[in-house]
Amino acid sequence: MKGKPRPQATPEQALYAMDRMIALAQFGQQDIAARLGLNVTDLTCLGFVIEAALAGEALAAGDLAERAQLTTGAVTGVLNRLEKAGYARREADPGDRRRVRVVMADDAQERILQVYGPFYERVGALFADYTPDEVAVLTDWFTRARAILRESLDEIRAE
Repeated sequence: MKGKPRPQATPEQALYAMDRMIALAQFGQQDIAARLGLNVTDLTCLGFVIEAALAGEALAAGDLAERAQLTTGAVTGVLNRLEKAGYARREADPGDRRRVRVVMADDAQERILQVYGPFYERVGALFADYTPDEVAVLTDWFTRARAILRESLDEIRAE
């Protein structure tokens, strides 16, 4: 498959386009969270719960706190709200009853995909316009940019 001709762009133009996309995504996350009856932090944490469930991983409450970079006390509040909204539940860890695992509710992914599904379909169609090599470059760029963002945020938070 041959790639489509793309307009030339400078790194500055790409950075501007990325900034505009991130800004729109931040506002969009607020709208999506509200539609699901959550706040943005809860929605982000629910994403980590879903990610772990899809990977077949057991996610302890402390692990969730670490991934979300929240205190364990803040995660307790998040879990209370996720349980109340019916998206997740706590279970005792069978290997260590002192630990609590966070488990996705059976219908949580379906409920979330009702909101995110149309977006994912549109993005899937967008990726179909790119060759496998171009998708590999995009994936590499997103992965590496995420690592740079994590490093920069760690520096900001340490100050």
